[in-house]
Amino acid sequence: MKIGFLGPRGTFTEMAARGLFEKGDFLPYRTIPACMDAVANTEVTVAVVPIENAIEGSVNMTLDYLIHKQRLPIIGGITVPIEQHLLVHPNKEGNELDKVVSHPHAIAQCHEFLQKYYPNAEWEYMNSTGAAAEYVKKHPELNIAAIANEIAANEYELKMAHSNIHDFDNNGTSFVVLSKEPMEVEFKGAAFTEEKTTIMVTLPSDYSGALHQVLSAFAWRKLNLKKIESRPTKTGLGNYFFIIDVEGAMDDVLIPGVASEIKALGCGVEILGSYPCYTLARKEANV
Repeated sequence: MKIGFLGPRGTFTEMAARGLFEKGDFLPYRTIPACMDAVANTEVTVAVVPIENAIEGSVNMTLDYLIHKQRLPIIGGITVPIEQHLLVHPNKEGNELDKVVSHPHAIAQCHEFLQKYYPNAEWEYMNSTGAAAEYVKKHPELNIAAIANEIAANEYELKMAHSNIHDFDNNGTSFVVLSKEPMEVEFKGAAFTEEKTTIMVTLPSDYSGALHQVLSAFAWRKLNLKKIESRPTKTGLGNYFFIIDVEGAMDDVLIPGVASEIKALGCGVEILGSYPCYTLARKEANV
């Protein structure tokens, strides 16, 4: 099996991919769209991409590209605990820095640390924490540091100037596994958490109270919603679709009943996936 992930090597996404798949050909891609395109073009069997962070919220790039560009089935999910470290080149000490590089979410997760210890350092955003670590490795002449994980430190032979610099201890990122067609994959290596079904709903523009009616369809069937989120349809101001995560797997009665009821209201409904979710233990994440 060929498994694409947001690279380069040493990212949390690679950590998530290896937490789900014990073996396979792991292929890094520089961006989330490139990773998803690789699945659509059958370069890889599946792709692992970030979908939500506990501190910074949803990864909008993933959601928007999934909805507007590559409508790929979600076949699995995993949550990885996030521990961020400040990494410098081996010949540097990290006492004074001109610049800190990393993914925007990683920098935001370490905002208090950066303001306290490096208030004058510039921030530069990278496609991933792994890309930031790779950049520091390739530029020993620069007085810079990367925010990344311990795997990236080992991969790029960087020195850990400060460890555990994230602002919140209970930080974690959820990732989804995408395939070109719905398929069953045997996941190994992580602890099973729950079954989840993700639904996309588009509301009619001329129906007052449509969202209330949509939520009622879940409520009276006693289906628990794990998350509901709006994203712009990109067709004009005020036009949104909703991504709804439902606790439980797709069944023959309840969720199909919800879909039918919502469609009767004039809403658009699409099941993006019904899939198992896993959690990587903190000690496994740092191996």
